[in-house]
Amino acid sequence: MSVPGGEHAATSGPPREGSGPELKRVMGTKLLLLFIVGDVLGTGVYALTGQIAGEIGGAAWAPVLIAFTVATITALSYLELVTKYPQAAGAALYTHKAFGIHFVTFLVTFAVLCSGITSASTASKFLAENFLVGFNLGWGQFGVTAVAVSFMVLLAVINLRGVGESIKFNVFLTIVELTGLLIVIGIGFWAMGQGNVDFSRVMVFETEGGKSVFLALTAATSLAFFSMVGFEDSVNMAEETKDPARIFPKVMLSGLGITVFIYLLVSIAAVAVVPVGQLSESQTPLLEVVQTGAPGFPIDVFYPFLSIFAVANTALINMLMASRLLYGMSRQEVLPRGLALVLPGRRTPWAAIVFTTAIAIGLIILVTNAMGPQTVSALGGTTALLLLCVFTVVNIACIVLRRRPPDAGPETEDGAAAVRKTFRSPGIMPWVGAATCAFLVGPWAQDPIEYRIAGILLAVGVVLWFFTWLWNRAVKAKRTRFTDPEELHG
Repeated sequence: MSVPGGEHAATSGPPREGSGPELKRVMGTKLLLLFIVGDVLGTGVYALTGQIAGEIGGAAWAPVLIAFTVATITALSYLELVTKYPQAAGAALYTHKAFGIHFVTFLVTFAVLCSGITSASTASKFLAENFLVGFNLGWGQFGVTAVAVSFMVLLAVINLRGVGESIKFNVFLTIVELTGLLIVIGIGFWAMGQGNVDFSRVMVFETEGGKSVFLALTAATSLAFFSMVGFEDSVNMAEETKDPARIFPKVMLSGLGITVFIYLLVSIAAVAVVPVGQLSESQTPLLEVVQTGAPGFPIDVFYPFLSIFAVANTALINMLMASRLLYGMSRQEVLPRGLALVLPGRRTPWAAIVFTTAIAIGLIILVTNAMGPQTVSALGGTTALLLLCVFTVVNIACIVLRRRPPDAGPETEDGAAAVRKTFRSPGIMPWVGAATCAFLVGPWAQDPIEYRIAGILLAVGVVLWFFTWLWNRAVKAKRTRFTDPEELHG
């Protein structure tokens, strides 16, 4: 997940059309494509490949392919909405324009915020596991938790200092992530060429506990969906993209196509090289592939550090997004105003950073004690659950907003408002998107622990909102409402 802005992002939101100078449109087709690919690639495929295989057996590619299909259908709705409303507020803005119910907008916004925290927590735990492997430290589960918490504290310090995102840096990190995955693919197919693997495993569907193939595939798809999220963040770059109505559709769909192709090859290579049981029990599944497929090469020495680097930025960007989103809601007095306090000098939202970091640390410790080695899959599954709920609402918003004309575009030379060119999702695709996302939210697709984690996080937000509502009503005699949803991602 990503949020544009730098050190001063906490003090000003993106200007709206007609209200001041626009953001500089610097992203063309190539940069936007790299941004989307880099945003989708990351923790999911590195950390959850083994868990997905454990759910469905050697045919781990199947849930990845289904998750891609669901994500693409939802991406079509995002494309229709971002070309119709090219502001940087994403799901919160679309929800507000469709329904105009402030509490619903709040729930969607806070769900996006929570998904950032759970995603960062997932990356943090996976990073800690690779850290211990890389340095040959046998510290056990307590050591993994200690490293993960320490990393979250480090992210908070960096966040407090202020971080300006760079597209060039994003390109570099995308190359790092791709390198790690290409190594796995290359080793897998090299091992196949040597005749050292059982390729027939990739067509085997296996389930545990008497679960039907359909239910196992559904659960695995929901987990695999975590690997496909990230495409929705590109809508935050709409105001900085050249001719978004023209290039966004082809670039987003191309980016999703590239990532699913890579994911499919990784899934096939992983289950072909490593037996499913061994793969599903490993905390570092892709490292397992490297060690098994190329035992004579020293690749496994540096691969844990490559994995660390690949997911560290994911965690940082998600915590940046979560803290800025919390700050935006607090500044608009939908949450306690104290959470909008800014650090003098650095001008970073220290109260929001401390609050989101505390939630992430508590989440890591709580889920570790409840799930143990399965923490990464529980947190990753919760991220997918939260975003599937958000995507269901976005698809419904797309259906509602189809009946309304798009906002006027920039003025032409003669002073008239230009007609905005928009993309339209084909036929009934938004309906299909809403139905499929809602289906994957059901108990047949989710682990009960994921409902509990998501419920606790959303309950924290609702309690904060309720006390803010009481304060605003009793002390300030004002309504609790978003003053400007377009500036939430400032």
